Amino acid sequence: MQTERAAVNGIDISYEDRGPKDAPAILLVMGLGGQLTLWPDEFVAALNDRGFRTIRYDNRDVGLSTRFDAAGVPNVKWLLVKAAIGLPVRSAYSLADMAADGVGLLDQLGIGRAHVVGVSMGGMISQHIAARYPDRVLSLTSVMSTTGNRRLPRAQKEAMRVLANRPARGDKEALIAYSVNAARVIGSPGYPPDEERLQRRVRGDFERGWYPPGLARQMAAIVADGDRRPMLKDIKAPTLVIHGEDDPLVPLAGGRDTAAHIAGARLLTIPGMGHDLPLALVDTLADAIAEHAGKVAVAA
Repeated sequence: MQTERAAVNGIDISYEDRGPKDAPAILLVMGLGGQLTLWPDEFVAALNDRGFRTIRYDNRDVGLSTRFDAAGVPNVKWLLVKAAIGLPVRSAYSLADMAADGVGLLDQLGIGRAHVVGVSMGGMISQHIAARYPDRVLSLTSVMSTTGNRRLPRAQKEAMRVLANRPARGDKEALIAYSVNAARVIGSPGYPPDEERLQRRVRGDFERGWYPPGLARQMAAIVADGDRRPMLKDIKAPTLVIHGEDDPLVPLAGGRDTAAHIAGARLLTIPGMGHDLPLALVDTLADAIAEHAGKVAVAA
């Protein structure tokens, strides 16, 4: 995969820009610890085939984008404990900073307005983009994400355990095996991945830019962000919320809460979908996003 780099918001962002430059743009914002490669090529191609330009990128502290080594590595287990009992959490940067990264990338590419699609933490970042930069957002699609409402149901125990116990170092094969298992644990029970493809994708991501310290700092940013429900009321962009009905990491209640707090938002739930983007659902997801974006008459 050929990626480019852009100086954005005081850091460097690695990104990929596909599709006709004069087509409406979709900014794809990935989730916790995920490189831009977690957006399946087939999904990106499906959006391109439906008439859109796509920009997917590595968030700060992930993949080939700028890393924040000097900030140190927070203890993820302690972060989760503090969040559970309502103690404040400090983070090296905020989700608002990460939202500014995405908008800065649009600036560098000369894109005035874009459709914004974010998954998981990327959905949270996308919520910030839509609320803070309303003139830059044609539409918002928040996928498998949530509001920060601490009263919502928590992740299933096995999903939370695999997230909290992510190793920071160790034997390469053991680390790859962990990541493969984690993908299975949080993935879609109705659409299990092809084992060979999963192994190939995880190994490729490991070799491209596996960086656990960044995941821990991103987790701190999520926890420190708190409850976004008051902010969500400021979102004016047409909003689609997509959520798997069988998500073990961010339960369906998170999607429902997101849709309930954004005026006019539409909720699409998908049976059998967990916390991933299964190949079997590529057309379903691309159709929903394209239809939603297509209702906005103004092109970026």
